[in-house]
This record gives sequence, structure tokens and C-alpha cells, in this order.
Amino acid sequence: MLTKNPVVLPQIAQERFDRLKSRTARIGVIGLGYVGLPLSLLLAEAGFKVTGFDIDNKKVTDLEAGRSYIFRIPATEIQGARAQGFSATTEFSHLSDMDAIIMCVPTPLTEHREPDLSYVENTAKAAAPWVREGQLVILESTTYPGTTEELMIPVLEAGNTKGLKVQSEGAAAEHGVFYVAFSPEREDPGNDTVARRDIPKVVGGHEEIATTLAATLYEGIFTRAVQVSSTRVAEMTKLLENIYRCVNIALVNELKQLSLKMGVDIWEVIDAAATKPFGFHPFYPGPGLGGHCIPIDPFYLSWKAKEYDFNTRFIELAGEVNEAMPAHVVNAVGKALNQHKKAVNGAKILMLGMAYKKNIDDLRESPSLTIIELLREEGAEVLYNDPYFPTVGRGRRYNLNMTCTPLENLEQYDCVLIVTDHSDYNYEDIVSQSQLVVDSRNATKGIRSPKVVRC
Repeated sequence: MLTKNPVVLPQIAQERFDRLKSRTARIGVIGLGYVGLPLSLLLAEAGFKVTGFDIDNKKVTDLEAGRSYIFRIPATEIQGARAQGFSATTEFSHLSDMDAIIMCVPTPLTEHREPDLSYVENTAKAAAPWVREGQLVILESTTYPGTTEELMIPVLEAGNTKGLKVQSEGAAAEHGVFYVAFSPEREDPGNDTVARRDIPKVVGGHEEIATTLAATLYEGIFTRAVQVSSTRVAEMTKLLENIYRCVNIALVNELKQLSLKMGVDIWEVIDAAATKPFGFHPFYPGPGLGGHCIPIDPFYLSWKAKEYDFNTRFIELAGEVNEAMPAHVVNAVGKALNQHKKAVNGAKILMLGMAYKKNIDDLRESPSLTIIELLREEGAEVLYNDPYFPTVGRGRRYNLNMTCTPLENLEQYDCVLIVTDHSDYNYEDIVSQSQLVVDSRNATKGIRSPKVVRC
């Protein structure tokens, strides 16, 4: 961790520092999704003048009208931020009015499991002409170590019409520079146990002035900013956090499959192990990984590792185990139907839950999408129910065009498949009314019924 020695700031940086410290700075947030919008609201609540930037006209229109498009963010929060001066726009020219610019854009994978940095690159290109002297530019998108230095900075410098350069290590420049830092997002949708502002914010600048400015900005909205020595350390920190989860989830997913063969309840095993007050942290199995982080981010590092002739075996193995879980669920459905003298081909299946985890409206990389595709390939008729998704249309990798089916007349389905264990569901009633329930989340814990098959 970086030792916090006093940093001598040139005048152009000192002016930004003073505005950031007093929360009078103007902050631009690019990308108003699951990371950028909550961040914008925190900044507005703290008193910063915030402008959100997005290429999606509908998002901008909704925000300007005080409407929310994320379930866990009520419209009242948008309206409160609007009262504090928050606005949204598609016009990137307004970036020149900002003291700091924060980029929160997606970093998905290509079809070949390689990093897709087109969103970062295109956003940097769009912002570059408007970057001005003394501005702070921060990337929050999760990516491999070196992205900020190797991709974002060259794009910002090449596209800047004023010929500005990023401040480098060494003597602080009084003119002609801007500042760059990386600070990984730590959003956890649906987590109500830890307030966003209480999650420490890791910050790594391209050099010390950028680190100081970025830490000052985030200390205005988070209880603590953790300064590290470089953008690469900050980038690697986020990957370690997600790889840690990915590997441990793969471990329990593999143990779940073994436990099923052995007739052992893996959830009971995990709960018992979790009583140990040291050396163990519980992770739980499921139908596969979802969200923007855990299914994707580890592959960013494994891809980058090849540049160093290094094979990340743990990451690759964990990825194989976790990616195989949707197929494991579909196989379990097939076996359960077979016990009822039915085939998957022609079966009518109601899937409960589309979101990648309980009580959120987030479809990113959800295993439900793969499970639907696999069941359809086997000839099943698949419908879904999810209180958070009235419809499911087109995404980056799917085009389902489905409408939520009412949770009624459950006896008409050959199988009810629990993929997401939303708290809204009454699982006792669901089991009572269904012919067969396949549970991939242990949502029916404590319910004893021959209708239930846990997988």
C-alpha cells in the first residue's frame, strides 16, 4: 500500500484538489448503468455537481424526467439527486466543464473468451477531444493490469485537440497536462448489509498527483480511500477479489456434484463448516455464475498472462467447472423428468428466476439464459417467471423475446425449475402446487417432499 507522504501540487492540481476537498467540484460520470448511476447518486448526495453521460437516449430521458430504470434504485433517489443539481446528457462536449471524469463502461468478453475493450476505447475516444488542462480522468471498469497505461492514456493523448499529455512521474508540470487514475468499482447489487459508502475505495494513480486527487474525490463519498502505488496494482486488486470468489465457487460447485452422488447435503456441510471462527469463509454452489464480474474478470487476467508465457491453471480450471453448471442443471432436469416417465423433448418447463442472483433486476451473464438455450435445444418448451423482469428481450448474447408467465396453475407444468431464489416466492406453495420441482439454489431447504429434486 502506498505510504501517504505529502505531495506538492502544482497550481492547476491544487485548484482541483481544493474543489474536490470542498465538494464544489463538477464531476462527470460516463456510463449510467449498474455502476455509474449509483456512483452518480452518491456524488450528488455528497454535494458534488454531477453530470451523467450515456449514449443511451432512453436512460438520459428517464433520468431527466426523474425516473429510474434500475429496480433497486427508487425514482425518489433520482428526483433527490435532480434537486441537488444532477443532470444527464448524451452530449460529450459538456465533459470540458468537468473537474473530474469517471468512466464506468462495460468490459465484456468476446465469443473467443478474450477481453472486449471496445467500450473503454470508444469512450476514451469520445472523451479525448474534451479533456482539458488539469482535469482528472478515472477509469472504474474492471480490466487486466496495464489497460489504463497501455490503452486509455494513449487514446486520450492522441485524441486531445489541445495536445495535452498525461502527467508523468517526476517533476510536476504547471501547464499542458491532465491526470489519470484507476479505481475499481465494488458494486454488489442486492447487498443490503453493507452501505455503499462503507465499502473502502481502492485508488491507484498514474503518478502521485493523480492518486492524491482521486483519493480526495472518493473520500468525499466513501468512508475510506485505500491508496496503492500504481494503476496496475489497482487493476490487479479488483481481479484478485473476483478470482478469489470464482475459484472458491468452483470448488463448492464441484463438491456439490460429488456430494449429490454420495447422498450428502452440501449446503448442510457448508453451514456446519461456517461455524469455524477462523480459516473458513462460506461460498455456496448454484446453477452457474452471473453478473459482470465473476464470470468475466478472471479471463481478463488469464488472457493477459499469456503475454508473459504464463498459464493461470487455477483460473482456467475454475472457469471450466463454473461454465459447466448450467449443463449440470439441465441434466438434472432430464433425470428428474425421466423418473416421472417423461422426456425433456416436449416437456413444459417453468423456470423461476432470470436474474443472476436473488432480489435484483440484473441479467448480465445470468446462467438462466444458458439454461433456457440448452433446454430448448433438447426440445423443451420453456417459460419463465421473475417478478423483476416483465419481459426479456435482446442482450449482447441472447435474443429471447419472452414475457413473464404468471405464477399460477403450476400443475400444468411437467417441471418447475428454480434458478434464482428470489425472496418473493412462497416455496412451500410452489412445491405443493407443482408436479415436480428441480431446485438448483437450495431454495426449498427444510421442505420435505418427493416432488423436490435438488441439483
